[in-house]
Amino acid sequence: QVQLVESGGGLVQAGGSLRLSCAASGIIFSTNIMAWYRQAPGKQRELVAAVSGDGNTNYAESVKGRFTISRDNAMNTVSLQMNNLNPEDTAIYYCNAKNLFGRSVWGQGTQVTVSS
Repeated sequence: QVQLVESGGGLVQAGGSLRLSCAASGIIFSTNIMAWYRQAPGKQRELVAAVSGDGNTNYAESVKGRFTISRDNAMNTVSLQMNNLNPEDTAIYYCNAKNLFGRSVWGQGTQVTVSS
């Protein structure tokens, strides 16, 4: 079965931290680009962070220095460590896997709410 299962979302105060995790199954995980996207109310879905199979990463400018994406190919998981959160980080966060053919699989989304 092809699926991405996310965990770790929730409510946190400004300045706090959360760690999101995504477990993948039914894909050749090591060759997929894994990424986290988010969509805030009234805004377009945006790329937050991505990591290639060999560990290369890229981040949205708004999260550089605060968020870290990592993957464990042996465990078929990708994580997003989010530090120094602010209310502007409030959004639904989605896990995404893109294979060598450019086809994507999406997780169900998990809500992250940051209060002031």
